[in-house]
Parts: sequence; structure tokens; C-alpha cells
Amino acid sequence: MTVFAVEYVYDAESSEARDASRPAHREWTAGLADEGTILASGPYGDGAGALLIFKADDENALNEILRQDPFAAAGVISGTRTTAWAPLIGLLAEHAA
Repeated sequence: MTVFAVEYVYDAESSEARDASRPAHREWTAGLADEGTILASGPYGDGAGALLIFKADDENALNEILRQDPFAAAGVISGTRTTAWAPLIGLLAEHAA
């Protein structure tokens, strides 16, 4: 398994749609956290986006997971940046490949 850092950039014009889809998005992330697929997730303090830390077999598997996000279906994500990440120290270090 690989750990991935995924940054979301939210569409500034879609705050109403984001607010409407947030409960479904949080239910989706909570389910992934329960199964160990999401290691951490949360919005940036300025509200412009979020950081999600995933465990997945590879980038194709990660992209399949991301397509299922209710925020993606609502069209509120204007950009993503996905990076394989190797946490070496701290609480997430045990998940590094």
C-alpha cells in the first residue's frame, strides 16, 4: 500500500453546493476512515480546500476512490493535487510502505 496526500481546491463559486453536499462527503470520508483507507482528512483554515491522506494500492485505485466523493459528484472541487507520500515520523509513519 502507498500513502497519498491529496489536496482539494474548492470552487469559490460553489459554496452553497459544497454546504449542501458536505454531510454526504463527511459520511463518505468517515466510512473510508473506518475501513482504514483514509488516515486523516480535513479542510484548510481559510476554507479554500482540504487535505486528505489516503492508503491505496496505487494511483489508479486512489483515483477510483476519489471519483466516489460526493464533492466530486457535486462539482465543487476545482482542482486536485495527488502525491505519493512517505511519512517517516509521527502517528502516520506506521502506514508508510
